[in-house]
Amino acid sequence: APRWRERLFALYFLSHIPITALIDLQPLLPAGIVPRALTDLLQQYATAFRDPMMLQPPEWFKAFIYCEAFLQLPFFPVAAYAFLKGGCRWIRTPAIIYSTHVATTLFAILAHILFHDFSRSEHAGPQTLRQRLVLLSIYLPYLLIPLLLLFTMLCNPHYKHVEKRKRK
Repeated sequence: APRWRERLFALYFLSHIPITALIDLQPLLPAGIVPRALTDLLQQYATAFRDPMMLQPPEWFKAFIYCEAFLQLPFFPVAAYAFLKGGCRWIRTPAIIYSTHVATTLFAILAHILFHDFSRSEHAGPQTLRQRLVLLSIYLPYLLIPLLLLFTMLCNPHYKHVEKRKRK
């Protein structure tokens, strides 16, 4: 398997662990549990990039955060290990499931960013096309890398190899 892609995937999954644990899961936690520095960091991000979904997520977005917490987060260290080690064919099926799931959720998020009327949001959302594109650029890598992962798992001969089992 191409090592540059495996290294990219390993970096993606390793970086996702602290981002998810410290930032993305905050909307699910009761107020006061998260250290002030982390809530301030989320507030600064949401203000700078006009991302009201992270401060007051719609219910559908919260459902995606629950999926991130209970399905994706446990997968991140497993995937990071597989891609750091390299050549692990066993990661193919879990990676296909992960990348398909994430790409599907990101299409909904990106469509919301592009087409939703944020003028009634309690927190500032993107109003102009430029603001929408800036926010879109924050989320876009979380679509593109899973699509590259899916393409790699489906099309790379290394990962498509099926071991033949001996009959008894």
